[in-house]
Amino acid sequence: MNKPARLRAALEAALPYLVQDPDRLVMFIEGGRISTGMGKPSFEYKYTLTIGLLDFNLHPDNVMIPVLQWIRANEPMLLQNADSAREAITFDAEFFNHNSYDLKLQLKLSERVHVTGDGAGLTATHLGEPELGETFYLERLRVYANQDLVYDSEDV
Repeated sequence: MNKPARLRAALEAALPYLVQDPDRLVMFIEGGRISTGMGKPSFEYKYTLTIGLLDFNLHPDNVMIPVLQWIRANEPMLLQNADSAREAITFDAEFFNHNSYDLKLQLKLSERVHVTGDGAGLTATHLGEPELGETFYLERLRVYANQDLVYDSEDV
């Protein structure tokens, strides 16, 4: 799995003190599972990445903004609809004093792996995110079943 290391690098770039004190950033994976098709060697990792910023003494915006930027580039489908965007990042904080707290973030991530074989062995290639294309909005939506209009957004 490659995304945790890439997110760590993004957080270290946004919060340079983490490079000098790497123990203040911990990451672990929870609830991991594999999705695969029958008979196909390719698969997808799905997991919750938990990020802990220990003894954090900055405003949470200093973390949330770079994490959201990272998600837009590395897990854009998470923000593509309102339901998944509402659950994109969950967080908890434990305050120790007036100056610092532990901040825990959780992100639901996935990574697609394309597996090919040539008879001599298998090769795993981690795929990038799919192109989502242009976002567009409909002024009106009509749904037909057997040439009968069953839904018209203007009637709602």
